Amino acid sequence: MMKPVRIVVVDDSLTIRAMIETLLERDRRVEVVGIARNGEEALDMIRLEKPDVVTLDIAMPGKDGMAILDEIMDMEPCPVIMLSSLVRDGAPITAEAMDRGAAACFNKAMIVREAKRFVTLIREVGHGLMPVEQQQVAIAA
Repeated sequence: MMKPVRIVVVDDSLTIRAMIETLLERDRRVEVVGIARNGEEALDMIRLEKPDVVTLDIAMPGKDGMAILDEIMDMEPCPVIMLSSLVRDGAPITAEAMDRGAAACFNKAMIVREAKRFVTLIREVGHGLMPVEQQQVAIAA
């Protein structure tokens, strides 16, 4: 059996952090190794834990997710899944996040409804696989 994907969750919203944590704790193939409320905490945690994957909220007070993404890519590149309610196929923010090094983007509003897809995405990205969604995009391109 593959070892669980180690993940750091970064979101300024307590509700979202708790929701993601609860969702992921149900799956033994994923292990939440850190939860951060902001960019500073996130960068410290990533340095410390060296996670397989990070979920990162795009809209946060102070340093936004894009700035943190840039720092992660400069510092300790690891796969990052950007979360935002603005993320849709073809949205400029999705393209920008991917250009800046994100492994994938996921619509925050869909996490509960699409829980299975969300967890699958985390596992694929954490194991270094190209997410199915991106494969579809790559094929279409």
